[in-house]
This record gives sequence, C-alpha cells and structure tokens, in this order.
Amino acid sequence: MSFKIIVDADACPVKSEIVKAASQFNVEVMMVASFDHRLAPMEGVQIVQVDRSDQSVDLYIANRIVPGDILITQDFGLAAIALGKKALALSNRGKQYNDRTIDFLLDRRHEQAKQRRGGKHSKGPKPFTDEDRYFFLHSLTKVLQSLQEIR
Repeated sequence: MSFKIIVDADACPVKSEIVKAASQFNVEVMMVASFDHRLAPMEGVQIVQVDRSDQSVDLYIANRIVPGDILITQDFGLAAIALGKKALALSNRGKQYNDRTIDFLLDRRHEQAKQRRGGKHSKGPKPFTDEDRYFFLHSLTKVLQSLQEIR
C-alpha cells in the first residue's frame, strides 16, 4: 500500500490505537505535533515536531497530505483541506468526514465561535470514553481493510 496515516497529534487521544491498526496492515504513520506536545518515539511511526505558532501543525499536514492518505484530526478545517486533496479524514471518535457533511460542520463551528465572541458559553465536547476508543479502532480498521481490498 502506498498511502500513509497522518495524525494531527497535538490532542489526539487514540495514538496507540492508530499505531496498532497501522501495524496490522503495514501502513506508515506520521504523527505531527507542536513542540508543546512532546511525542515519545514509537516503532513504525515518523514523529514530526513543528513550532508552537497557531497553525503550524495544520500547515505542515496540508502541505504534505496526498490523495489516498488517511488523516486523523478533530479539526474540521484541516479535514476539509484533506478532503479537497482527495484524502480520507476521520475524527478521533471514528467518524468519517465527507463532502456531504463537512460544510455543515464548518458552518456550525463558525456559528459557535460567533456565539462565544458574543459571550455565550457552551459545554464543550463530551468526555472521551473507552467506547469512543473502541469505535475509533473499529472504524479505522474497516477503512484500512477496504483500502487493502481496493489496492
């Protein structure tokens, strides 16, 4: 297989699940994080540390992702860039972003940011559970199996 898994690793709670699935399918993994989020070396994983500026991780990934790669991110904007480059994008909870849903997610993010600037506070994301971890691993495994069958 000639694609890789690229991880927006700053706040990714499923790094070990990504490594586990990737090793089963012999897929290269690149984890990208700012220097504020030090990543320990892992076998079979290319670790890339970038500067602390606001969008450094996103820019690094956007400049390197190619068609067929798999991106793992919570960032809707980065997911949209990946989709535009014909890559696959999954959330840390295992939801696959697609062209039909990404515009809605970006619009919702924009509206929520406007509300926060206006003083309204929301609850934030729900806590990450073992069930979320299992669902992510299952979703990534299904994606890797389908890509293996295609190639």
